[in-house]
Amino acid sequence: MVALTAPFKSKWRLEAENAALRHQVMLLRRQGRGRIRLTNFNRLFLVQLYRWFPSILQVLAIVQPETVIRWHRAGFRCYWRWKSRSRGGRPQIDPELRALIRRMSIENPIFCRRSSQGD
Repeated sequence: MVALTAPFKSKWRLEAENAALRHQVMLLRRQGRGRIRLTNFNRLFLVQLYRWFPSILQVLAIVQPETVIRWHRAGFRCYWRWKSRSRGGRPQIDPELRALIRRMSIENPIFCRRSSQGD
């Protein structure tokens, strides 16, 4: 069945599958025997290929397709956690508290003058 559908694949899809296969061969040659140790760059490369061309999951041999999907989801979670982080700085004061402080400073002008003079 693969031989019948191969001529109908887009050029970009074939190039993505070819890049994924070449990357896997390069990793296998570099590692030699034993378990393959992937760097973050290798994971990022495979995840990015998956984002652009989900069909590369069919040609992955050194990692399971579910692993690449898990890396992609973890990266997505990490990005949004970073994006929604607290910016820091001085916390906001409630408008009610701000109004109370203003009212107290107006009603007690001597108090405010003393505190600003450092007495």
